[in-house]
This record gives sequence, C-alpha cells and structure tokens, in this order.
Amino acid sequence: MGIARHPRPPELQDATLEQIMDRYVARFGDRVPDWNAFSDANIEGYRRAQHRFIGAGASGKHDDAGIVPAGNFTLSIMLVPPGQGNAPHTHEVEEVFFILQGRCVVFIEDEDGNRLSKELGPWEMISCPAGVIHGYVNETEEPCHLQVVLGRGRPDVAGFADQSLFERREAHLQG
Repeated sequence: MGIARHPRPPELQDATLEQIMDRYVARFGDRVPDWNAFSDANIEGYRRAQHRFIGAGASGKHDDAGIVPAGNFTLSIMLVPPGQGNAPHTHEVEEVFFILQGRCVVFIEDEDGNRLSKELGPWEMISCPAGVIHGYVNETEEPCHLQVVLGRGRPDVAGFADQSLFERREAHLQG
C-alpha cells in the first residue's frame, strides 16, 4: 500500500479513482476543432483550429465542458494550415509552442517592429516570455500541428499588438 505524500486538492478529497480518471483523461478524437477560438482566426493569414485539452486557454472562451480542469497552466493543440498562423500578440504569462508535426516559423518582435524568426520542426519549441510580442506562421505546403501551453489556468485574452485586432477581442468574447 502506498502513501500519498501530498494532499489532494479540496475538490478531489472524496473522489474515487474512477471519477479522477474520467475527469482528467482527454483524447484527441474527442476534441472538437474550434476554428473560431480567437478573434483573429477568421482573418486570412491567421486561420487555425484549437483543440482544447486543459483549461480555457488564451481564446477567452471559458466554456469548460469536456475540458480537463486547469490548475496552473493550459494545454491545447493547434492545427495550422499552410500559409496561416496567428497575429503578433503578448500574454501576461509565458507561452510555449512545441511542434508536433510539420514545420512552422516562430517569431518574437519588439515594439519598433524588429523581428527575429526561426523555423522549427517536430520536437522543437520556443518558450515566449510574458510581455514579449510573439507568434508563428506556417510557411510550408503541409499542415502543422503544435502544442500550446500557457502558464496560467485561466490566462487573460491574448493582447494583440495590432490595435484593430486588440479592439476586436471584446466583440469576439460576446459572440
């Protein structure tokens, strides 16, 4: 018989192992790709689908049905078609892009528009620090799947560097 060296969180104090397993396992086949997860996702060049696994993520949509509850981070898989990516943005916490399949170009930039980019392939990643403008684009002819992790269970909505995209955030959250 083993001894749990750390206490369970209050919401799991009386949970059975079956209840824990049912609530904390998520399968890719059960995820529904959300092509409208972000306010920029309906703009050519920024089209991508989010498959949410843990937490609500940076889309600002906090519908948790079928999503593993977040503690201190979120996790999702993005499907990025050829020629698409996301708009330059920041977060109040770090964000990681980990390439699972395909290739994409990740970038960081400053407020003067200076940009550094690197192409990444499978099993390569970038960790974008809080407050640093960043993003990615798939410049290949093949789809790219990347894992996205944000360092907070319920992060603030992405802070788009482009003012017009930033202003669209609230309308997106209402829709």
